[in-house]
Order: sequence, then structure tokens, then C-alpha cells
Amino acid sequence: MSVSDRLQDWAYAAGWSLVRRMPEGMAASMFNSAADVAARRNGPRVQQLRRNLARVVPQAGAEELDELVRGSLRSYARFWRETFRLPGMDRQAICRKVDEAMVGRAMIDDVLSKGKGLILVLPHTGNWDVSGMWLADRYGTFTTVAERLRPESLYRRFVSFRESMGFEILPASATDFSPYRVLIERLKANGVVCLTADRDLTRKGIPVTFFGEQTRMPAGPARLAAMTGATILIVDQTFTEDGWGLRIHSPIVVGSRDEIPIATQRMADGFAADIAANPVDWHMLQKLWIADLPEGKRKVLATAEERP
Repeated sequence: MSVSDRLQDWAYAAGWSLVRRMPEGMAASMFNSAADVAARRNGPRVQQLRRNLARVVPQAGAEELDELVRGSLRSYARFWRETFRLPGMDRQAICRKVDEAMVGRAMIDDVLSKGKGLILVLPHTGNWDVSGMWLADRYGTFTTVAERLRPESLYRRFVSFRESMGFEILPASATDFSPYRVLIERLKANGVVCLTADRDLTRKGIPVTFFGEQTRMPAGPARLAAMTGATILIVDQTFTEDGWGLRIHSPIVVGSRDEIPIATQRMADGFAADIAANPVDWHMLQKLWIADLPEGKRKVLATAEERP
């Protein structure tokens, strides 16, 4: 393990060990200050966040964009602060707080009553871990896929953390089994699969229009729905002043593989509407639109097959 990997692993370990023991006010102040410093430094990732938010709020002037960037970085910092503190927080109190603001739970119940499985799709918004904790507490274990982090010890920390809350984590790059086949099995058993699905800038991604520009999003959710008969529901996650917003909406049924591009565009449209309503809670600090990619990458994607 390199020195950089050791330092990164140590930093996350310290976060789970130290931040969870801080008074809430102290932790909030520390993470907000770190977000504000990042905004002032305006590094490459912050600059990309600004370009992304400019697409979401095209009418915003420079001053409004400054505030949006600062707010989004504070929202992202809150996500990490809560992630580090969740192991020491009252799980039932958190779930009750989510229940207070929850919208669309009847849709989950309706889909599961059909016996064909449920696919929940979400962009990088709000707090995924809080929503997952609520889902596991109210409906039992669900299955998701995670990219392997480096170093391996850091990946194992995240897996252990999320498994302790009831998630089933499948590594995206597994070599001894097919995560995709496991997802199919879970759905055929009327299980719940959750997938983050607002970015896939590979040849496998499905072309979509997002805030008026071209990008690509994962084919996986629609493909799984087409193969199993499971219904896709869109998840809107936000932060409230003292809790979390969680809204489930826009059921998507995919009747055949030919409908995968249309279903993926519907998913993109649902994400766009939610992000536009709460742009500060969208934590996209990476390049997302094709126009922002280097010319070589754009050419590779331009030659990719358009059909899934």
C-alpha cells in the first residue's frame, strides 16, 4: 500500500472514530468551514461543480452561482459529516424523522405487492446512507453495487459500514461472480435493488438529453427492468434544516429491450426535475456532459453503438 493510500485510509478511519464523538454543533461548524474554504480556493472540482450548476440554473448570474456552489459544497460536507456520525446516532430516531417528510411510500408498497421486484434509482443528491438506513429498517435488506475504492482497506471500511445498516453490497468489478446476475436473482425474488444512475460516460452508457445537453446514463436499471418485469421508481433525496427529505415517484415499466433508451430518458427527466427544484443538494463535482469531455473521449463516445 502506498503512502498516499495509507493516509487516505487513516483519514477515513479517523473520521468514523473522531467525528462521531464530536458535539453536533462543533462537527457542523468544522465541516461548513471546510466547505467554505474549498469554495474560496476554487479548485478544479469546484470549478466543475460551478459549470454543472450553471446548466441547472442557466439564468443565474455570477453572484447567484457563487452562492449555489457554496451551498452545494456545504450540502456535500453535511453528507460526509453525517456519514461519519451515523454509527453513533439513534437509528430509530433517524427513521422516524425520515417518516415525517417521506412522500410516495405507497408507491413502494404497490410495486412490491405485484411480486416482480423494485428498482430504486437516484442521482448524487442528499444523503444516500440515511435513505438506505430508512429503507433497510422499513423493508429489510436491499441490494446495491459499489465501485471498488483504493486502497482495498478503505473499500472494506465502507462495505462494513453499509452492511451494518442492512445494505447488501456487490462489488462492481467482481471476478468470481456476476453482480448483474445477482441483481436479477434479487428482483425475481421480489427484492429491492438501489442504483445511483445519473452518470455513465462509457460506451455502455445510454445517450440522454439532460438540462438541454447530451450526456450518458447507465443502461443497467432499464435493462434489469426489461429482463425481470421489475418497476423502476425515482428517488428524490434532499436535506431539510433538521432532517432529510425523501420522495419516491414516477414509476417506469420497461416492456422490452427496445424500450431501454426511452426508459433511460424518462429517468433522466425525473432526475432533472428533482435537481432543478433543489440544486444545492446535488453533489456532482465530476464532468457529466459530453461537451465538457476531452476531444478524444468525445470521439470515442461518438463511435459507440447507440442501441443498448
